[in-house]
Amino acid sequence: MQGTLREIDIHTIIHLIECGQRTGELLIESSTGKFWFLFFDNGELIYATDTDSNLTRLQDYLHGLGLDQALDRLSSSKLGINVLEYGQIWALLEANILSPDQTKSILEGTIREVLFDIIGLYQGTFVFEISTALTPRLTRFKFSQISSQYSQQLQTWKKFYPVLQSLDQCPILLDREALPHLSAWIDGKTTLRQLTRYTGQDISQIGQQIYDAIALGQVTINPLALSAPQQVKVQSPRILCIDDSVTICRAVEYILHNHGFQVMAVSSPTKALSLIFQHKPDLILCDITMPEIDGYELCGMLRKSSAFAKVPIIMLTGKDGFIDRVKARMVGATEYLTKPFGEKELLTTVEKYCKR
Repeated sequence: MQGTLREIDIHTIIHLIECGQRTGELLIESSTGKFWFLFFDNGELIYATDTDSNLTRLQDYLHGLGLDQALDRLSSSKLGINVLEYGQIWALLEANILSPDQTKSILEGTIREVLFDIIGLYQGTFVFEISTALTPRLTRFKFSQISSQYSQQLQTWKKFYPVLQSLDQCPILLDREALPHLSAWIDGKTTLRQLTRYTGQDISQIGQQIYDAIALGQVTINPLALSAPQQVKVQSPRILCIDDSVTICRAVEYILHNHGFQVMAVSSPTKALSLIFQHKPDLILCDITMPEIDGYELCGMLRKSSAFAKVPIIMLTGKDGFIDRVKARMVGATEYLTKPFGEKELLTTVEKYCKR
């Protein structure tokens, strides 16, 4: 299922997934180029994220719980196929740093944020891909049971305009006695969105309190930042990931995008060939075991082309044997990365051959 948001709205898309009891990932791209991922299991929402958050959102939620150093207490772990933030939340629960209730609260908070951001979108594209569900499943709920509250929140938020124009604005406290439950965080540097994460309140509740305090002269808010003088934009490296596992593709996309790379990920090697010649990536991540064309064959084909003779090709595989490494070298692979791999391993390997 795919299309544009002019043809069908977000509400309807999610309701169709729920009614069809589908398991997989919904990718939404706005007209401004921002991406969101929503993960479903039998039609129920289990997680949602965007490509801008990295771990800053999770760090905000942990700050609100007084657990600022929680991520530092985790031992390094393999990310496997889980997206970064979801995997870290599970690790915190497994290490008894987060309680089950705290874990559920953080996940529901991230889902609430994403739903608030996308409900009002009417320009962009969407793709739903059937795939295995994220594991372990830590929370789930039906969109039909909560959809009305997001439309109401959006309508409430619109009433605050133009006093409040963006969730990225930072309120400044003028009266120290005002908003005692928020005053510790209102320092001119904390955004409205961060306030929702620290307190667990929804966006419309925080917005209403700040809006009323501004009307009473207790709070002011910084204006939206003016556009900075135009600078020459340096093109970030283009990475192509080819893996017949959609979840591996999404994990690689998520990690590399958050670290400043342009990333395309495809699960079909034949489709990848046309993308390679069309976009000329600076580095290719290629699974070895794939249908149609295996990674060795694809790598060998590319090395015969003068255009791709020197492009770094990193082979991805679940095997870690000497023969496989030799075969990869024989067909011209640059390096070899064994799955499951962690974020640090992936970034170290990519940056070794592809400087930003």
